[in-house]
Amino acid sequence: MFKMEVQKRSLPSPEQIKKQYPLLPKHRSFIERSRRQAEQIVWRKTPHLAAIVGPCSIHDSASALDYALRLKKLSDDLQGSLFLAMRFFIEKPRTRLGWKGLLYDPRLDGSNDLSEGIRLSRELLLKMADLEIPCACEILEPLAIDYIGDLLSWGLIGARTSASQPHRQLASGLPFPVGFKNGIHGDIDVAIAAVHSARVPHCHIGLTEKGRIAAVQTSGNPFAHVVLRGSETRVNYDSGSLSEIGKTMKQHRLEPAFLIDCSHGNCGRDPLRQKAAFQSVVTQAAQGNSSILGLMLESHLQGGKQPLLEDPTDLLYGVSITDPCLGWEETEEMLRWAGDLLSMSMSSVQK
Repeated sequence: MFKMEVQKRSLPSPEQIKKQYPLLPKHRSFIERSRRQAEQIVWRKTPHLAAIVGPCSIHDSASALDYALRLKKLSDDLQGSLFLAMRFFIEKPRTRLGWKGLLYDPRLDGSNDLSEGIRLSRELLLKMADLEIPCACEILEPLAIDYIGDLLSWGLIGARTSASQPHRQLASGLPFPVGFKNGIHGDIDVAIAAVHSARVPHCHIGLTEKGRIAAVQTSGNPFAHVVLRGSETRVNYDSGSLSEIGKTMKQHRLEPAFLIDCSHGNCGRDPLRQKAAFQSVVTQAAQGNSSILGLMLESHLQGGKQPLLEDPTDLLYGVSITDPCLGWEETEEMLRWAGDLLSMSMSSVQK
């Protein structure tokens, strides 16, 4: 007879982790400023576009910090037109099997040291705050947000979880914008329903700072929004798609506003095709499409991807171990082009 075995190990509470890696006043001030900027973009109170760029998934601290330093310099140069935030993706949703992310397996060897993953993730986020780099994170495990949520400026709910009630409830209580992606088959209705749900109050099961199960009452998140990521068969960043999606949103009593993910279905899993999506969307925004909030790019220090090796020390530096990415040089070139085009557009409007 088969016997199911389940092992459970205690984790430190959010309070314990935050005492070990505290949010300092300088961090809090920066995070609050970043969130206000993000909120202004979602409500279209600023002509700036958001650009959420970075590795498909973070797998080592050194290359993440290297990328962040480059992004910081670029952000300073482009702050007149773009709000740059770093993809801080430490959880990877899996249709089948595979490495689930830094949070779960920080040593990349199947040891699944969640305690270390939580500590490493928070420590790295604090370093990002030191550099004043806003971070955007995909939220997969609802309980994980209690360990790192105070350090985030933007949240994202993936195509596989936009229909999830627990994720919608969680988003309704988060103090920063949260984007819901359309379904993997291109279904926009699931993202629209998610936005409606996240914008209203909920009561759901969650954690206290001491790690106890609690009833959580939320007030609703007015900055919940739609993210377009294409589908397995077609893109949805072109002007025709944006027009149709805008009409659908209006029919559902939502003002058309969307962040556009240039990867996934919008590039057919080919990282180089992100450029075509990026240029199309930036051009549309520069030509006056005010429904566009910004873009997302999968980008790392080096282009492409590599397999996760049995010995993680043999991995190439700055190369993705999940989805293939653009390299830094091309990413910088694209963002500078976008900054110039948007700055010219803003100048012409002011005249």
